Amino acid sequence: MTTQEQAGRVKPGQEEARWYIVHCYSGQEDQVKKRLEQRIENLDVKDRVLEVIVPKEKVAEFKEGRRIEKSERLFPGYLLVRMVVDDDTWSVVRNTPGITGFVSADEQHEGKRARPLPLTDQEVGTIMSRMAAQQPKAKVGFNKGQAVKITDGPFKEFIGIIDEVQQDRGKVKVLVSFFGRETPVELDFLQVERVV
Repeated sequence: MTTQEQAGRVKPGQEEARWYIVHCYSGQEDQVKKRLEQRIENLDVKDRVLEVIVPKEKVAEFKEGRRIEKSERLFPGYLLVRMVVDDDTWSVVRNTPGITGFVSADEQHEGKRARPLPLTDQEVGTIMSRMAAQQPKAKVGFNKGQAVKITDGPFKEFIGIIDEVQQDRGKVKVLVSFFGRETPVELDFLQVERVV
């Protein structure tokens, strides 16, 4: 699916379909998504509420010297819904158990409810590209200035201080005291562990 299709520009007659952010109870995103999809089916609004997504991305964590890949929510407590907003679809989404409301609504006019504002095409494109990324995003708990022990390589068993964290490359620069001088060493996340 192209970004334009994902941004809501699909078949003729559905040009109004746009992406909206819906707030739900944090930790219950998948259950709320299922409930909403059941309501969409039961209340026959499939032609106007087209897609419900829990935005997730691949993440690689480094724990105890091991790399663990998993899927993690991009925005805990939020869903993306591609829909044509009218009274029926608004009610179906808004009254789904677990959903607390739409995010970013414009002002109320003459006693009418506030109308939700759609995401821009650029915002949708950014979210979709993060979800579609093949390379997992590195997630580590290392910070500049933190003491670490080197567990592999020529400096094994040395203690050093993190000088730089390169999340995208999965690397850290560690300053190691070697012959009385601070020597920068670039290491993989798997080659260091926190000093407790």
